[in-house]
Amino acid sequence: MRKEIFQEIKIPGGVSVEIEGGSIIVKGAEGENKRTFNTLGLEFKKENDKIILGSKKATKKNKKIINSIAAHIRNMVKGAQKKFEYKLKICFSHFPFTVSISGDKAEIKNFLGEKVPRTLILPKEVEIKTDKENITIFSKDKELAGKVAADFERVTKVREKDKRIFQDGIYIIEKAGRKI
Repeated sequence: MRKEIFQEIKIPGGVSVEIEGGSIIVKGAEGENKRTFNTLGLEFKKENDKIILGSKKATKKNKKIINSIAAHIRNMVKGAQKKFEYKLKICFSHFPFTVSISGDKAEIKNFLGEKVPRTLILPKEVEIKTDKENITIFSKDKELAGKVAADFERVTKVREKDKRIFQDGIYIIEKAGRKI
């Protein structure tokens, strides 16, 4: 069954939006976010201080696509206003390990007593601050900040050990202002 479904996304003051075909560029105080969406069969336009996205004859699949694109655009607008912040905690019980950031690389030294450091390549759009027990990730792109946080967790994952017993590692404790 086809329905008329439209989503309106309000553009706050201090943020400018440009739409060119399926591409959207959001500019704000923190910088610029750009993304291209597949809007085939959807209406995608800007009117005054709103972005209107939808279809007059939408199916269930189109409804899912409309809602996903609307959520991405809202995150782009929030990121252009204020950077997203992810917090991670460095936890160890026996071997103290350190995290050092140099340029676009992060090195985790002495993890579980290993001699070879574990490395992680970081994107240029992400800012990282570290101290002895916390890592803070800042980015105007929510997906990129989440990906880097997940990469830190993944690179320190301990395999072939009992998961119920506490393991050394780096763990996400706060996602975009929401405690876990």
